[in-house]
Amino acid sequence: MRKAKVLFKNEESGILTQHDDGSFTFRYHEDWVTNNDRQSISLTLPKNEKEFHSKYLFPFFYNMLPEGSNKQVVCKLNRIDSEDYFGLLMTTAKNDTIGAVRIIKLDN
Repeated sequence: MRKAKVLFKNEESGILTQHDDGSFTFRYHEDWVTNNDRQSISLTLPKNEKEFHSKYLFPFFYNMLPEGSNKQVVCKLNRIDSEDYFGLLMTTAKNDTIGAVRIIKLDN
């Protein structure tokens, strides 16, 4: 199992988890859900639900990944399998992303 913090505008909004069977869970923090001043990180992950499950990486997070030759370069330089979407996400979305969401690896 691997976990990552999901930051929205540099505030931790929830946890993204890849389970041992390859499925994924995204869970908002309780205080994020109850605070009316904080918005959902995505229209596809509304904050009225605390936990989401998927067999695959959620499309919102998948769309943050590099594609084509950029993906090849990132995978080669960081020694990441091109099918390891979670590893690729943690590598590419931790510092500089388009939009307000960043992904930071959590040590288990």
